[in-house]
Amino acid sequence: MSWKDEIEQLRKRQALAKAMGGPEKLERQRRAGRLNVRQRIDALLDPDSFTEIGSITGSAQTAPDGALTGFTPANCVFGRGAVDGRRVAVVADDFTVRGGAADAAIIEKQIEAEKMAGELGLPLIRLIEGTGGGGSVKSILDLGASYVPFNPGWDQVVANLERVPVVSLLLGPVAGLGAARAVSSHYSAMVSGTSQMFIAGPPVVAGIGEEVTKEALGGSDIQLAAGGVDDAYASEADAMAAAKWFLSFLPDRAGEAAPRGPVSDRPDRTDDALRDIVPRDKRYGYDMRAILNSAMDAGSLFEMGRHFGASVITAFARIDGWPVAVLASNPNVYGGGWTADAAQKVTRFVDLAETFRLPVVHFVDIPGFVIGTRAERAGTIRHGAKALSAIYQASVPWCTILVRKAYGVAGAAMMDHTRFRYRYAWPSGDWGSLPLEGGVEAAFKSALAASEDPDALKATLAERMRDLSDPFKTAERFWIEEIIDPADTRPLLVEFATLSAKLRTDAAPQTRYRP
Repeated sequence: MSWKDEIEQLRKRQALAKAMGGPEKLERQRRAGRLNVRQRIDALLDPDSFTEIGSITGSAQTAPDGALTGFTPANCVFGRGAVDGRRVAVVADDFTVRGGAADAAIIEKQIEAEKMAGELGLPLIRLIEGTGGGGSVKSILDLGASYVPFNPGWDQVVANLERVPVVSLLLGPVAGLGAARAVSSHYSAMVSGTSQMFIAGPPVVAGIGEEVTKEALGGSDIQLAAGGVDDAYASEADAMAAAKWFLSFLPDRAGEAAPRGPVSDRPDRTDDALRDIVPRDKRYGYDMRAILNSAMDAGSLFEMGRHFGASVITAFARIDGWPVAVLASNPNVYGGGWTADAAQKVTRFVDLAETFRLPVVHFVDIPGFVIGTRAERAGTIRHGAKALSAIYQASVPWCTILVRKAYGVAGAAMMDHTRFRYRYAWPSGDWGSLPLEGGVEAAFKSALAASEDPDALKATLAERMRDLSDPFKTAERFWIEEIIDPADTRPLLVEFATLSAKLRTDAAPQTRYRP
């Protein structure tokens, strides 16, 4: 007795499944400049590390005598593999089979992929193309009836945001449930020119009277500006490299400490150039990214979401090998003022740091919330209050560097002031409930109107305001804990990172992750 025939059939089915949608569909995928699902998995994972699950899921075609004549695989491939020696879960859509739309198996495979990642504590990488499990007209025809809509596996998608790092790479047109899965990630990226994301594609949008191309509807420029995705890259290879870099800063799962990386930079390195980087004229900006690159380990800064809420910089980096979350003002956009978009960006980033217990380093130059009718229509204060709540609810170690401005409610979002105030100010620090110089005319309107020489009085009052805003007067009262030489910023942050190392898993996150 032998199972040779069954084993041969197994091998035949596996071989047919690896043919994906067939030569014509594979060639169409190639001409579109996109890899097929098997090529993507091979490009992403370490060689020979992939263990597939559900390798022969699909629809078999048989002859009248029962002989296997053909096989159409499910348009979802998932399993376990390794990225730089680290075990991960990967789930990928196969656009060559029914355009990545739902079939009888894709839903179950995607749900199992999410469960596997969450229960085994494996970082999850989604390679999304198509509707990613969403419905299609053909699937309704196959079922023979329409159904009340639901989002299968959504409980697992939501749960994984608080269990394991989740990355979504959009590698072609993505719509419907695929788009919802893409944005429900800790990091997402597109490929410029070949991937688009939308709630519904151009044929459906035409029904409301809009004739638009896929790129104009949901290309990378659109989604980056809207904050729909974090980044876009020139190729699939670049997007995969970014995913690996992102994951290198995080633990395998929430509750574990992120690993320390190689110590490749001097912990005692100082930088005299930082003494001159902030201009004395407060109307001018400067390069905050140059400060970050100086203070962090050389070459370790990984910025994400550069094109959304651009007055705030969010990044991962290493300090003496230790991974940290970096929040910084960008004085070259709205002077570093917080818009509604910037506040949303801060909330999501602080939640990410809290979920995976990454200490936060916050470089502050915040003149307040951006004001005016556009800001009011955008609900800036509501989004700002939410960001402030995220900061005050965070329990991870937090260090603030007051580089320049910190005014009003937004300026107070530098940290939770009720905790130990681990912060340093540069001599360029300038703070208060409002800019003192700018408030002279409003505060002394009557006196100026009654003065015989209002210009002279205004100059005298402005000089007095400048004297009162001297950061050394604040330090004399211990309202700022320490003023430092900017050149010494890195050694002090190395000390912070070292002290924080033992605190990374002492407490569970205080808030739920807000996608």
